[in-house]
Amino acid sequence: MRAEDWIRPTPQGLHVGPGDFYIDPVRPAARAVVTHGHGDHARPGGGDVLATAGTLAIMRARFGDAAGQRMQAAAYGEEVRIGDVRVRLAPAGHVLGSAQVVLEHAGTRVVVSGDYKRRRDPTCPPFEPQRCDVFVTEATFGLPVFVHPDDGGEVARLLASVARNPERAHLVGVYALGKCQRVIRLLREAGWDAPLFLHGALQPLCALYEQLGVPLGALRPVAGARREELAGAIVLAPPSALADRWSRRLPDPVAVAASGWMRIRQRARQRGVELPLVVSDHADWPELLRTFEEVDAPEIWVTHGQEDALVHAAGLAGRRARALRLVGLGEEDT
Repeated sequence: MRAEDWIRPTPQGLHVGPGDFYIDPVRPAARAVVTHGHGDHARPGGGDVLATAGTLAIMRARFGDAAGQRMQAAAYGEEVRIGDVRVRLAPAGHVLGSAQVVLEHAGTRVVVSGDYKRRRDPTCPPFEPQRCDVFVTEATFGLPVFVHPDDGGEVARLLASVARNPERAHLVGVYALGKCQRVIRLLREAGWDAPLFLHGALQPLCALYEQLGVPLGALRPVAGARREELAGAIVLAPPSALADRWSRRLPDPVAVAASGWMRIRQRARQRGVELPLVVSDHADWPELLRTFEEVDAPEIWVTHGQEDALVHAAGLAGRRARALRLVGLGEEDT
């Protein structure tokens, strides 16, 4: 049986017919498998939800009782049967709890990657390639221009700027889930032992990461800190705070953004970013192509992002490829 006979893109998301469930549905569904906790993949109001324990904890923290009526945690590698489909989860390396969904039915194996990256991340297990017949991939950075530099080098640029500007605060725009905690850990590994200051919106998920075994070191809220304390400090906040009145409490802040989109300098200029850091939680162009080789799938389906370029590249490599053009998946976690 061909994969397209039992797994189909629909307006609600990828539907797996023999198990009657959706993967990362965009609207509440009776049964769902969720790849990770970002808001464009995990949504409230569903019925049965299968995910890793980490993703379920994130969903509960974000959505409370609306996270799902019945939550089932599956460990990486554990097989769960849903209808006539065997399901297991494998590390995706994207954020804490993130998983690829490995589906087996009627002699065919389909792997739905969710979002993934191939770089080392001290906050979550690394991506593990799964050999399959069909690989369903994202394409957030699916253009040849996206070649991410070394993360350590980008963090070193931040620390060099801090050293050059001891009278200024460095305000780093990061997404609350994944990017924030990863940047914190990268700073700690680079030798920054001083307290890091957090916008209030980042505090709950940092606390959850620590509860789940990811140490982040000394963290302090910006609220209540004296202005002189923040001179020479590193402050983390949501990207929207870079241009918000909230930032006026900081001494002459250097606007910093950590995102794969900072590879496009025009984006940095449009957002008023003084120090763009290319730190991404998604695979870049060479890593996407390398992943196709490692999973050795004769067929590639592309869910969202720069679909057309990646479909073309997969075809040139002798693989059948198609764009699914799923709606509702965006840039929340770049």
